[in-house]
Amino acid sequence: MSSPTAFTAGRRRTRYRAAVILTAAALVGCVSVGSGFAAPSASAAETANLTGVILGVGASESQRIVSWYSSADTSQQVQLAPTSAIVAGAFPAGAQTFAAIGAANIATSGGYNRHATITGLSENTTYSYRVGSEGNWSAAYSFKTQSFDGNYDFLFLGDPQIGSSGNVAKDGAGWADTLAVATAANPNAELLVSGGDQVETANTEAQWDSFLAPDQLRQVPYAATIGNHDVGGKAYEQHLSTPNTDRSAAYYSNGNPASATSGGDYWYIYKDVLFIDLNSNSYSTAQGGGGDAAHVGYVTDVVTQHGAEAKYTVLVYHHSIYSAADHAKDSDAKVRRVDFPTTFSNLGVDLVLQGHDHVYTRSYEIKNGIKANPAEQPGANDVFPGPGGVIYVTANSASGSKYYDITAPDNSGTTGAGNGADPLNPSNYWYNSSENQEHVRSYVKVQVQADQLVVQNVRSGTCAAPNAAVELGKVAWCGPNSGATAAQPVGSVTDSVTIHANHGSGEDIQVTVPTAAPGEFGWTIDGGNRLVDLGTATEVNGQYFQAAGSINPIVVSDTRHTQSPWSISASVGDFRDGTATFSGKNLGWTPKIVTAGAGATAGVAIQSGYDGGDGLSVSRGLGSATQGHARGTASLGADLDLKIPGSVDKGSYRATLTLTALSS
Repeated sequence: MSSPTAFTAGRRRTRYRAAVILTAAALVGCVSVGSGFAAPSASAAETANLTGVILGVGASESQRIVSWYSSADTSQQVQLAPTSAIVAGAFPAGAQTFAAIGAANIATSGGYNRHATITGLSENTTYSYRVGSEGNWSAAYSFKTQSFDGNYDFLFLGDPQIGSSGNVAKDGAGWADTLAVATAANPNAELLVSGGDQVETANTEAQWDSFLAPDQLRQVPYAATIGNHDVGGKAYEQHLSTPNTDRSAAYYSNGNPASATSGGDYWYIYKDVLFIDLNSNSYSTAQGGGGDAAHVGYVTDVVTQHGAEAKYTVLVYHHSIYSAADHAKDSDAKVRRVDFPTTFSNLGVDLVLQGHDHVYTRSYEIKNGIKANPAEQPGANDVFPGPGGVIYVTANSASGSKYYDITAPDNSGTTGAGNGADPLNPSNYWYNSSENQEHVRSYVKVQVQADQLVVQNVRSGTCAAPNAAVELGKVAWCGPNSGATAAQPVGSVTDSVTIHANHGSGEDIQVTVPTAAPGEFGWTIDGGNRLVDLGTATEVNGQYFQAAGSINPIVVSDTRHTQSPWSISASVGDFRDGTATFSGKNLGWTPKIVTAGAGATAGVAIQSGYDGGDGLSVSRGLGSATQGHARGTASLGADLDLKIPGSVDKGSYRATLTLTALSS
C-alpha cells in the first residue's frame, strides 16, 4: 500500500501506515517501506570463434550471467556500457569489463565454455554488451533493466526439447516463434524461466545451436532448469551458467559431479520473489545421489536463510508431480508426490512450476499432499490459499516439438501418490483444477503483484506452422475439445487464476517510497516489510494487560543545502475487533535516536493514556531537526508501551499508526 505525497503551505508531507494487532492479549505490528571452473590460459595470438551467447539470470536484479562457447582457449571477458554511450557501434573507453572463466568442453563439439557475471547494474537502464577480447569481439547485444522494486511479469516456458520431433529446423522455428510472440506481447517481461529439456539429446550441438538461435535469449535473462533430456551430458552446464549453484554430489543423480552429466540446485532473488531451482533427475539414493531428501534439505535451508528477504517463494523443477498426461502415473512422479508437498507447505511455498509432461495443468490448492479445500471449484479464477496452500503448474510445449495427450484417472486414491478422479470433475485427476491439451504451442505468464500472483496459460501458436508435431503428423488432431473446435488465436488464454496472498492471522502493510533526488529530504522504514512483534501481553495486578516492543527504525536523510527544519510525528486510531474497541490512547512510546545524524533529536516520551492523558491518540513527535542542522542521515526509533484495560474482551484487535513527515 502506498500513500500519496501532498504539498501544503510550502512544506512536503508524507505518510505511511503501520498496523498494530492484538491477538488474545498479544500485540503484533506490521510495517514496511519498502563455483566456477579453472581459469583459461591466455593466448592473444589466437582468434576465437564465439558462439552460443546467452544472457542468464543473476543472483539478484542487479546482476546477469553471460555464457558462450569459444573455439580457442583464450582469456575473454564481457564488455558492458549503457547503450546511450555507444557511438557508431563503438564502446566507450570507460566501458566496464567482467572477466570470464571456463574450461574445455566435455562434449563431442569440442571447444571451450566461458561465462562471466555482470554486477552493479543500475535500474531503468538499457545496456549493450559483447563477449571476447580486444580485437576479437562478438556482435553487440542489448538488454534493459527496469525498476528494482515493485510489480513485474515473468514468462515460464515448457520443454522446447529441440529435436524431439525428428526435425530440428521445425522445432527451432516453433521455439523461436514462441519467444517472438511472447516477448512482443509482453515487452516488459523481466525473466524467461525454463521448465527444462532444452534439447532432445544432451550433447548434440546442432540442437543446442537451434535452441540458442533466438535473439530474445540475449535480451531477456533466462533462468535454466535441468530436464531429463539435458542431464546426460555436460552441455547443459557448459551452455547455461546459473547463480548460487550448489554442485555437491547430493544434487547429481549419480552422485558424481565430475562425471559427464549435469546437475546442481540453485537459487536467486528477483524483486521480492525467492526462486529455487532443483535438479529433479536426482530423486532416489539408489541412483547414487542424495535423492529427494537432499532437495528437501536444500529448499529448507534456502528458505530458512533467505525466505524473509522475499514476499513470495517459487520453486522450479522439471518433473511434474501433479500433471495429467503420459507421465502422470510414472513411479518417480509418485515418489516425489509423497516426498515434496508437506515440506513445501510447511515452508510457505506459493507456486511450483514444472515441465516434463508436455501438457498444461494447474492444481487445486494442495496442502501436505491433499486438496486443502474440498469446496474449491474446478477452474476457479480466484484462489485464496490458507497457510500451507501451494499451487502447482505444469507447462505445455513452448516449441511444438512434442505434445502428450491427457490421460484418464484411475482408482488409486485421491491423496498422496494416488491418481484418482476429481469428485467435482471426474474426467480430471483429483489434484487438478485445470487441464488443457490442444496440440498448440503455449507459455505461462506470471504476474507478480503486491498482494497476488496472476498465472495465465497463453497460446503462442495455432494448428498452422510452425507446429512440428502437427506438421509431421505426430498427433491426430489439433484445437480445443480434441479438435472439434477450431484453434483459437495467438495470445488467447486457456486458463487464468489469481492466487491471493495469505497473511495468516496478521496483516501485512506495504508502503512504496521513491528514491530521493540529490539534495532532498526523504525517509524510509529501515529493514523492509516485517512484523513488529510485541509478544504476549501480561496481566498486571489483575488490573490491566501490558505489552512492550519497538517500532522498525525510521531512516531520515537530509542533504538539502538550505538545512531547513524537519519533523516526524505519529498518531494511532482506536484498536478494533469487530464491534469491540479500546482507545488508541492506551499506546505510549519513548522516542530515541538509533543512529545520530541530520541534526536529529528525539521527541519527548509519551506515557500510555491508561495512566492519564491521550497517549498516541493525538499526534506526537518522533524526532526533529532545527534550521541550520548538519546534513546527513539519522535513524529514529521508539520503544512502545501498551496498557490495555482489564475490562477489554479477549480478541484480535487492530489499529492503524500513521506517521507524518514535515519539511520546509
